[in-house]
Amino acid sequence: MEIRRRISDVPQATAKTQREENQIAYLRSPIAIRERCGQVFAWVCEGKSHYFSCDLAQLGRVADYVIEVMRCDYPNLQVPFHSRWRHFEVGGVPRLDQLNNQLAELTSLERAIAKFDLAIVSVLLDAGAGEVWRFYEQSTGLSWGRSEGLAIASLQMFFQGGFSSKNLPQVDALGLQALTAAELATQFQVNEKNPLVGLAGRWSLLQKLGQVLVSSPHMFGGENPRPGNLVNYLLDKLENGQLAAATVLSAVLEGFSDIWPGRLEITGVNLGDVWQHPSIADDHLVPFHKLSQWLTYSLLEPLQELGLEIIDLDALTGLPEYRNGGLCLDLGLISVKDPEILQLSHSVDSEVIVEWRALTVILLDRIATTVRENLGMSQEELPLVKILQGGTWTAGRKIAAELRTSGKSPLAIDSDGTVF
Repeated sequence: MEIRRRISDVPQATAKTQREENQIAYLRSPIAIRERCGQVFAWVCEGKSHYFSCDLAQLGRVADYVIEVMRCDYPNLQVPFHSRWRHFEVGGVPRLDQLNNQLAELTSLERAIAKFDLAIVSVLLDAGAGEVWRFYEQSTGLSWGRSEGLAIASLQMFFQGGFSSKNLPQVDALGLQALTAAELATQFQVNEKNPLVGLAGRWSLLQKLGQVLVSSPHMFGGENPRPGNLVNYLLDKLENGQLAAATVLSAVLEGFSDIWPGRLEITGVNLGDVWQHPSIADDHLVPFHKLSQWLTYSLLEPLQELGLEIIDLDALTGLPEYRNGGLCLDLGLISVKDPEILQLSHSVDSEVIVEWRALTVILLDRIATTVRENLGMSQEELPLVKILQGGTWTAGRKIAAELRTSGKSPLAIDSDGTVF
């Protein structure tokens, strides 16, 4: 009987494993992000939220504001992708020329691998820096804060071989594992007078990255693997010289899911940027994958430089972070039901933050559609990744600076340096 019982349990166990694998795959997809965020959006619009209401009558006003900002920065509406590469260009300083000069002796494939190295560590270090921290750029005499400061600090550290075991402009597992928190603090000019939010969390991410590289040789190579070797993995996914943006995101989520600390898991699989909300009937899970999508957007340009055609850009979603979400709050698309919400600080897993982020994903799609209609441009001419750049992220920063000292977010977030 015992043997028969064990045998009969096998199909059940197999079916359960398959269901869990399917659930994980679904939660890692842009389809799931939009569907689950859409359920939260409907919940709010039905008046069930304790925290927010939506006023879609403000869409036109928000779109006009975004277009005004876009025309200011890009008068011909030739907007580049929203990616980490834009931050490296801040102030009109030719830092990318310096990068290309450093990589000039490499083959085109080796350059793409090096640029993947840089983009990956720089994005992982890109969670909100706080209002105080600044990075002084010695070569220009300029001081930078927030995302731009983090970008330039990581670029300078890359130039100096700070992520490499060979003191080269590259990133490798041994270099990351040897890096100490004190060294990262020194490179980013952190001290008591120049504090950086979530420094320990950022260092921990880099340590976890080093471990993940070693544990996934099929994606990152064998001896002393590099994150940039993900280029080779993606080249095997090509179909007729084309690569879908969602395929890049899938590789990012598969390759880097284990670096995220303290996240929800299914059968030991780290879900990453996935949180809980009561509006989701079955498992209460809402995926966002903000940093992973930001990273995906940042990996597309090195792939294009290799001659690859990236397709289905708008399969990815807008980024649910405090600039895009702040834009929606500051211009009245989203309103708080209790003003005290704006006075408190909220954890990233709190219902209020999960709800705000979900609303942001759906409203970014609505804003993008309205912007295109007002400009008479197609989705191909102005994909979401360009509207984010031109667009909503910059507009969110601009309106925040107009309304609040230091341009801080309208909602205060307790950040550990790994989400926002």
